[in-house]
Amino acid sequence: MKSIKNRAHRVLRSGAILLLLSTALYSQSSPQGNQPSSVPMAPVMLEHRTLFEVRGVLSFPAEARAEAVSRRIEDLSKDLTFKPDSLTTQESGSTTDILANDVIVMSVTDADAKAAGQSRDALAKTYADRLRGALVNLRHEHSFKNVLLGAVYAVFATLVLYFILRALGILFDKLYRAIQKSRGTRIRSIKIQQFELLPAYRIAEIATGTARLVRFAVSLVLLYFYASLVLSFFPWTRGYAQILVAYLLSPLRLVWDGAVDYLPNVFFIAVIGAVSFYTIKFIKVIFAELGRQTITVSGFYPEWAAPTYKIVRFLALALTLIVVFPYLPGSHSPAFRGVSIFLGVLVSLGSTSAVANIVAGVILTYMRPFKPGDRVQIADTVGDIIEKNLLVTRVRTIKNVEVTIANSMVLGSHIINFSSSAQRDGLILHTAVTIGYDAPWRTIHKLLIDAAQATEHVLQEPRPFVLQAALDDFYVHYEINAYTDQPCQMAQIYSQLHQNIQDKFYEAGVEIMSPHFSSIRDGNQVAIPAEYRQKGYSAPVFRVGVLDRLMNNPGARS
Repeated sequence: MKSIKNRAHRVLRSGAILLLLSTALYSQSSPQGNQPSSVPMAPVMLEHRTLFEVRGVLSFPAEARAEAVSRRIEDLSKDLTFKPDSLTTQESGSTTDILANDVIVMSVTDADAKAAGQSRDALAKTYADRLRGALVNLRHEHSFKNVLLGAVYAVFATLVLYFILRALGILFDKLYRAIQKSRGTRIRSIKIQQFELLPAYRIAEIATGTARLVRFAVSLVLLYFYASLVLSFFPWTRGYAQILVAYLLSPLRLVWDGAVDYLPNVFFIAVIGAVSFYTIKFIKVIFAELGRQTITVSGFYPEWAAPTYKIVRFLALALTLIVVFPYLPGSHSPAFRGVSIFLGVLVSLGSTSAVANIVAGVILTYMRPFKPGDRVQIADTVGDIIEKNLLVTRVRTIKNVEVTIANSMVLGSHIINFSSSAQRDGLILHTAVTIGYDAPWRTIHKLLIDAAQATEHVLQEPRPFVLQAALDDFYVHYEINAYTDQPCQMAQIYSQLHQNIQDKFYEAGVEIMSPHFSSIRDGNQVAIPAEYRQKGYSAPVFRVGVLDRLMNNPGARS
């Protein structure tokens, strides 16, 4: 049974597909003979009702012929002595005439019969029957009984309209009062934290105004339908009722036809949107796993996963929009194209710097010069990275000042990353002192290394080391280098290192020759703090000597 059902389903699906294909092919390539005729036709009317259509005859255009026939039929409808049953048809050579009391109402030609696909006599009888029925109906509609019924119906419709409007008034009055009573209880102010965006009384006023607008719109629609209904009760105004209804139904019919015609485009957009949606979801899963390193690709770093997903998602959405754009309503209209061009020019002129920052942000992402939390120096700014996005990079300095730097400026500046290799190899911090030539260099090396090892956050391994950077005119330039794995503590480490250098040198009785100072050695106190001097130390006195030449020749003083 299952196999039989499956076969039946397959046969039905195949038949449906063949039917759709045949319909599409038939609609695309309809034969020439089935196309509608291009011969102009004009309607024969009787009180806004179309009885049939006629074509032109020789030099008698279709409009003029239809107007002449309509005028004769109208004259017959006004003749109270004329009986509609007296309408007859009569052959007259090349035409078949429709007669009313020996008066020709219209003549049916061979061309009319050929266009209708009937014989001339059959077409004339069909037209005569329609005329007869229309005249009978017209006489019946204009009878006193029908006019009286129309008046009764009009009064009844007026009463119904009155009660409906009264009910609407009572209902909406209760709604107005309910809105005012709900102010402050059900209707509350709209706030964003402490800021009152929209007070409750304003919301109540907006709700009341909306309700009044709805009441006015409903009343207007009711009056419109009431007028159309009342006009349709009387034969003299029935045509105007049809016009009023057409005014309302024609736009609705156009909207409905447009919506039906647009359904294939909606289906296409829905399919493209669904494919794009699930494709983006699949791409998100792949890049999420790349970020977790459950999927690895050679040369692809985990921190690239999130920005790469955003770029791919943007490109997928842009491609989807490009494919869907021709199927959007109004996309081919000149106004839509003009707005699109204007927006494109506006964006291209106003977003030059923004695009440059975005491109720089993408380049920085794949350059990997830093990551959030790194201690860096960008141009003259030194601090920790706290945020990095496509437009800007934010740095918090050691003074707790937040600096926002555009990515284009970051890309155009030199970037120093103090944290990139600190955990693996250690960051080398260095500072310099200048010591006179009278101090042994081995002693200086030991003092500097001891000062570095006594500093917090300085690694014991690898050991600190000293470089003699220069032999200047008055002193030797020593540079102490120490490893640390805490680059974010650079300022504190440098401060403590300088303190330890001062302490170690003072304890060893070694003078630091920088900053420069001048002294007369025999009479000046040493440049060492009092707590590091030897007990009983006192500054030497000046020694004054007298030259023998001055002593032996007193006149030389003058």
